[in-house]
Order: sequence, then structure tokens, then C-alpha cells
Amino acid sequence: MPFYHKLGEIPPKRHTQFRKKDGSLYYEQLFGTIGFDGMSTNSYHEHRPTMVKEIRKQYPVKPKIAKANNIQSYRFRGFQVPPENDYLESRKVVLTNSDCNIILAAPKQSTKDYFYKNTDADEVIFIHKGTGKLRTHLGNIDFKYGDYLVIPRGIIYKLDFDDENNRLFIVESYSPVYTPKRYRNWFGQLLEHSPFCERDLRRPQELETYNELGDFLIKVKKQGEIIEMVYASHPFDVVGYDGYNFPYAFSIHDFEPITGRIHQPPPVHQTFETNTFVICSFVPRLYDYHPNSIPAPYNHSNIDSDEVLYYVDGDFMSRNDIDQGHISLHPAGIPHGPHPGTTEKSIGKTKTEELAVMVDTFKPLQVTEEAMKIADEDYYKSWLE
Repeated sequence: MPFYHKLGEIPPKRHTQFRKKDGSLYYEQLFGTIGFDGMSTNSYHEHRPTMVKEIRKQYPVKPKIAKANNIQSYRFRGFQVPPENDYLESRKVVLTNSDCNIILAAPKQSTKDYFYKNTDADEVIFIHKGTGKLRTHLGNIDFKYGDYLVIPRGIIYKLDFDDENNRLFIVESYSPVYTPKRYRNWFGQLLEHSPFCERDLRRPQELETYNELGDFLIKVKKQGEIIEMVYASHPFDVVGYDGYNFPYAFSIHDFEPITGRIHQPPPVHQTFETNTFVICSFVPRLYDYHPNSIPAPYNHSNIDSDEVLYYVDGDFMSRNDIDQGHISLHPAGIPHGPHPGTTEKSIGKTKTEELAVMVDTFKPLQVTEEAMKIADEDYYKSWLE
């Protein structure tokens, strides 16, 4: 995030001696992105963060592709993904390209026996069902329904759930995830026209510090594989840090919608951006107030991007037969628009209670075998009258 955060104890100047009560040194680590040019954090550890005792098994987790070149519109019934005990095993990639993975997960149990680190991708985890705590080496964040958890690559984390009823919509990004640049000034501050501000972004406020030696398993994701690495010290041994590179949470319920006299284009819903895709939030809002307005969206051609909508709650006014957890895929190259009858039904309506997350990718998405298990293959015919 392009704003400064400090937590725990740090020395008055970076790269200088910082000693424990017994006179020994804390171990400083620069946790940075894009070489030395991106956002970074300086953290201070009880033990060297480099002590690898053992490298165990290594196994692939790349998705299996069912349709590599897809032009068919699909609906996927996300809640048909069966719950699984283990967090990593529960993650099912449904759509993928060289820039991102779109994942559904229904983990029943907290991450207990291992820590997890994604070295390839930033993760945006949307909490559809469930409450709990995101625990990381840079501090903890409580989460609940409607939260986006933004976890930069390289963060070591666990997810602790309060019960077994959890549903997650996850986007892995191989380029950094930022707030939209048009909402920020040249210093990085969110501007007055932004639909959210820094007060809405929840930073870690609870820092767990363990001064422990032993065998600590970290499952590391790298180039489509999980590598099990055993470290000699507890990963959560940070006594303090400061900088710009840390996890944070943002609730979709804190997104303030931008409305107008006539129908507004999808970019007004934008919440996050990368170089290769955007994430948008559709939230309850007043409809357009021109006397002859049509609240339903107009037909438009997806010439340059694939559009993915994950339906969270409410009645999505431009779609028929849509339920919680459904995903619609409208691929690049063909037009799409409201279902028959929805345009007429929208006229005269004053507001919507819909809640959805949209991902627009600039490269085509491939459909995986996991997606085809929950696919409605006749969805593309649903515009026939």
C-alpha cells in the first residue's frame, strides 16, 4: 500500500544496530518488491530469517486446462465446489491465464500444521462466508463477510477460521495489486473523488512475536509448485517493522458507489488494479436519476478483455437465474448485455441491493477442469427469446 505503517519496536534509524536486552542483535530484513524500486518494509527478527533445516517434497499445483481458447459465455455454480478440510487443498483454480488465477475455496479447517507463502503472486482473498483472523509475520487482521484481504507476495501467513462454514473467492496476481492510480495523487494519497479512503483500509494492529527454535513447516508456492521447507525458527518472530509493504483489509461494504443521471460505466466500480487486470465492487446504490434513464446496462462488446462476475448477494438486475456464489464469464471478442426482459424491468426502479465482485482481465482466460465440474454449458443460449 502506498502509505506508511509502523508496528512494534524498531531502532531510530534503519540499517543500524538494534540490540536485545542481553546485548545481542536483532536481525533486520528488507521485505521489498520490484527489486529495490517497489514498496518495501524493514522488519526486525529474533532469529535469522534464513535458517532452512530441510527441504521436503515438491509437487505441482498448476491447474489442468479444459478449454485453452474459449469464446463461450459460461455460468459456474461456485457453491457446488465441495468443502475440504485443508486450506491449500480446498483452493480450486477455475479460470487462469499468464497473469492471474481465479480461485474458489471452501476450507473447513484453519491452517494448523504449516505456514503458507506465495512467492509468485499477490493474493486478494474475498470473504464470502466465514469469520476469523488472518495471521501473518507482519501482524494480524480480523476478517468477516465482505472483506477483501490483500496479501502481497512473500507474506508468510495462516488463516484461522471461527467455524467450518467458509467460502472464499481468491485472485492471484503475478503483478502487484494497487489501489487505482486515478484515485491517488502523485504522493499516493487517495483523493476526494475516490470511493474509499485510507480510513477504510485496515492495517495489521496485532503483532505476534514468537522467540522459538524448532521445526517450522512453510509451504512455499513457486512457479506452480508447492515446496515444503522446514525452518529452524518460528516465522512469526518479528518484534517490529515499518514501511509500505504489508497486508491489509478492505470491506466491500465500505465502498461508496459513484452514481449519475444516466448509467455509469464499469470503471466507476473499480477497487483494485494491476498492470494486467482490474477488480471492481458492485454494491447497493441508487439508480440513475435522468427521467428517461435505463438502469440496466447497455449491450457492450468485450473486444479487449474477459469479464468475470462473482455474485455475492442480492438481486443482480441485469441477469436472470443468478444465485449466491455463481460466476459468469463473458469472454473477449463477443458482445454481451442484459438478459431478455431485464432492461424493461429495470425502468422505474430507484435502487439496487446487488453485491458482486468483478474481475476484468486484459488477456483471455482459460477454463479449467475444475470449472467444468460446476459449469452451466447452456448459459450462452440464455439471451435467446
